[in-house]
Amino acid sequence: MKKLLLKNLLSSLLVTAALIGTPAFAQTTPVDRIAAVVDEDVILQSELDRAMRNVLSQYANRQEQLPPRDVLEKQVLERMVLVRLQVARADSSGIKVSDSDLDNAVNGVAAQNQLTVDQLRAQLAQDGISYTDFRSTLRDELLTQRLKQSFAQSRINVSEAEVNAALATQANVGNQYRLAHILVALPEGATPEQLATGQSKIDGIKALIDKGEMDFAAAAVRYSDSPNALEGGDLGWRSQDEIPPAFAEQIRMLQPGQVMGPMRGPSGLQLLKLVEVRDASQAAPATVTQYQARHILAVVDDTHTEAQAKAKIDTLRARIAGGATFAEAAKDSDDANTSGKGGDLGWFAQDDFGPDFGAQVAALNDGQVSAPFKSTAGWHIVERVGSRQANVGDDNRKSQIRETIGRRKLEDEYNRFLREMRGDAYVDIRTGAAATTTPASPATPTPAPAPAPPSGG
Repeated sequence: MKKLLLKNLLSSLLVTAALIGTPAFAQTTPVDRIAAVVDEDVILQSELDRAMRNVLSQYANRQEQLPPRDVLEKQVLERMVLVRLQVARADSSGIKVSDSDLDNAVNGVAAQNQLTVDQLRAQLAQDGISYTDFRSTLRDELLTQRLKQSFAQSRINVSEAEVNAALATQANVGNQYRLAHILVALPEGATPEQLATGQSKIDGIKALIDKGEMDFAAAAVRYSDSPNALEGGDLGWRSQDEIPPAFAEQIRMLQPGQVMGPMRGPSGLQLLKLVEVRDASQAAPATVTQYQARHILAVVDDTHTEAQAKAKIDTLRARIAGGATFAEAAKDSDDANTSGKGGDLGWFAQDDFGPDFGAQVAALNDGQVSAPFKSTAGWHIVERVGSRQANVGDDNRKSQIRETIGRRKLEDEYNRFLREMRGDAYVDIRTGAAATTTPASPATPTPAPAPAPPSGG
């Protein structure tokens, strides 16, 4: 799990709070209004109000960047809808977070903030957040994180040719770029009418920025369909490997503060702003994720058929599920180099045992055991023991490049996945002046609602 600072978790809690059960004294408590129906779930007005208060507090010194309250409420509610949809999709996909997983996550948050769990509970109470709500939201965060990992494993592939091409050009790239963007989302196979509407909206946004009537961050908060709209569209620092090739060369020609676009990207029409440029030497040392893992191999060779290997690995996986330790089961592994060490592979970069094996390990959480999977050697199961960031040297530079390209692809593909999921869902917005119902319709993904600005000239 990524490092989560307490204040960020508190923000997440108030923006994406999970639905709270009805208290025992409900008969004396006013009935809470429903702000939105999301398939089989609901978002209560009280949840939306808490989220709004949190966003307003975050922008206490930057109120000019916020849109009118009704527009902001739509953006916040849309983010809450997407969280609910992701949690539901994770549940329906069989993705689980056990109580022990959740306890470990809570302990991790407390440790990262140099608190005991009791001190964390006290801090939450001081901030007006119940410990039950905190655990509920943390569970949702873990579920969406695991859904995203599963998505990456099944959909994202980085070829050797892409890695080698990046390696060949990396020596000539000495800068990193801090970027921000505004997205006007378009569905797959957008019609000419949808393209024209999107073009009119993005042109109008660009005109407002060019005339100085609204700064870029404020326009992103108000109009962008991207999940990071409430962060002013900030994309953070990117190396050239992490910028889509279609934009990378043009960005290198910009000066800080300049805006590029409108242009067509994988997710729709975009404006890109170059916020800052720095020499790569000014950044923290480049790192690559390393993993510690155990594995068990059922080999496929001249004397072991694939069916035999699959049956063996399924049996060993069942033993682990039944309570045997991974190290005990690994004694029956066909990997002679590791079977006597409990299957321990030590620390390694994702590419060290091939991209397919590495992708399986990367998709796990620490302490999680994989389902059986196949490689050229046979059938495996893997237990991820730990992960860490290590400085990039010549030996693992390819892994670092593969990670950065993978992150870039995942960002585009997962955002598209979210829009498709949103478009397929039944969403009934019951609050605000523009309450709407979006029936489930697989053919017409619906971007996050936002009012179009006036068309630019």
